[in-house]
Amino acid sequence: MTAPEATTTIGAKARRGFAWSTVGSLVLRVGNFGVGIIMARLLAPEQFGVFAVALTVQTIVLAFVEMGLTADLVRLGNIRARAATATTVAVGLALIFATAMALLAGPMSEALGAGQAAPVVRVMSITLVLSALATVPHAILQTGFRQSAQFAVDGSGLLVNTVAVLSLALLGFGAMSLALASVLSLATTCVLQYVITHTRPRFGFDREVATQLIRFGLPLALANLLSWVVMNVDYVVVGWHSGPIILGTYVLAFNMASWPMSSLGLALRVVALPGFSQLDDKRRSAGLSLAAGLSFTLALLAGVLLSSLASVVIPFVYGDKWQAAAQALAGLAFFGALRVVFDLMATYLIAAGATRAVLVVQVLWLLALGPAMVIGLDRWGLAGAGWAHVVIGVGIALPAYLLAVRSRGARPLAILKNMAVPLIAVAPAMFAGYQISELFDMRLLALLSGGLAASAVYLGIVFLWARRLLRRMRAVMDVEHDEEKQLGEPKLAAIA
Repeated sequence: MTAPEATTTIGAKARRGFAWSTVGSLVLRVGNFGVGIIMARLLAPEQFGVFAVALTVQTIVLAFVEMGLTADLVRLGNIRARAATATTVAVGLALIFATAMALLAGPMSEALGAGQAAPVVRVMSITLVLSALATVPHAILQTGFRQSAQFAVDGSGLLVNTVAVLSLALLGFGAMSLALASVLSLATTCVLQYVITHTRPRFGFDREVATQLIRFGLPLALANLLSWVVMNVDYVVVGWHSGPIILGTYVLAFNMASWPMSSLGLALRVVALPGFSQLDDKRRSAGLSLAAGLSFTLALLAGVLLSSLASVVIPFVYGDKWQAAAQALAGLAFFGALRVVFDLMATYLIAAGATRAVLVVQVLWLLALGPAMVIGLDRWGLAGAGWAHVVIGVGIALPAYLLAVRSRGARPLAILKNMAVPLIAVAPAMFAGYQISELFDMRLLALLSGGLAASAVYLGIVFLWARRLLRRMRAVMDVEHDEEKQLGEPKLAAIA
């Protein structure tokens, strides 16, 4: 008989995993946010811009290196049989791209308008190999909805990163302190994931497994690459158009606007992929429309707060020297909410094996966003750059994703209906938040009062509807889940 702790409903495990993942994302986000505040005050805008260039290069390359291997391990299960080949493919690709990244650091930095970022880019190349080494243990944790363990891993990484980055910055390492701290943090999380899953790195090669991994992963890798290009093409345009100082300002606004995606989106994604993968087609379709409505409702509240209070929150958090970032934040805040839904639909497609559809959406998105960013920046400055994301997201990315998920059994009208309800609350909530915040000269009081007013109005409109949606979601996810079957082994430690 299957052990009780190994078999339960997908919904029960997903709820626990989502709860832990949400708490973890929020704690880690607040921690990283705090470090960002300190670093913004310790470093000059020029130094922050240099690291932004290095981070742009690293994230674009890392998106391709991952090759969708973790997603494929989670999607099909049977991790034990495929672990050695997956590790070999992941590390092999990482070594190739890390070498290329180090060798081409100079030209890439020059292309992004900051040649002085080359040494930082070279150090960041090490993170590619560390991320690849963690592919299998990360897949094990995700398959079993073990987000409490992942929280412990990520929390340890944050602690190492915080101590390292502050120590190095105070010692005068400048932008390099951020890069070195990233390497130390990733090394810590990689080791801990192996310890927690009772595994060790195993290398081997099965041609059939490798072929299947690459067939699934190549379109997804290209889609991930294009996705990061979409998310970073604005950095390229802003850096090329206005230089590293304005780029650093824009990066702060984009990072703040990404809070919904970085917290809620990440928490949702790590349970959505194994959840969608283990549901039948009918439940998967219903789950998508319900999850889209719930996630958009939460993310849109964050968008309303950030947008309506942008002119207050930026100087309060980062200081008056970053006031210009508020221009971009007003539009980017709503784009952050849209990204949560886009990521959910992409996860649905990945779980269904439709990685080529994800790639097609990214191509269309990129082709439209590049020109829009140039036009927006030229005509309206940072504000235009921020709203360009919203216009292209609603006009291009959303319809493309809806058509793609429709081909895999989802119902676009149900998704749009569930997304439309929270939109009703946007205007009154923003009006209330802005008007109340204007009554106070002290920024802290303006933020607290405006935030409470906007939240009260928004939640007052959507609360009862969202609660009904949540009940329906729980019914859809009430399906048995067997972790041992997904791992392809009688005991977790057998992978070692």
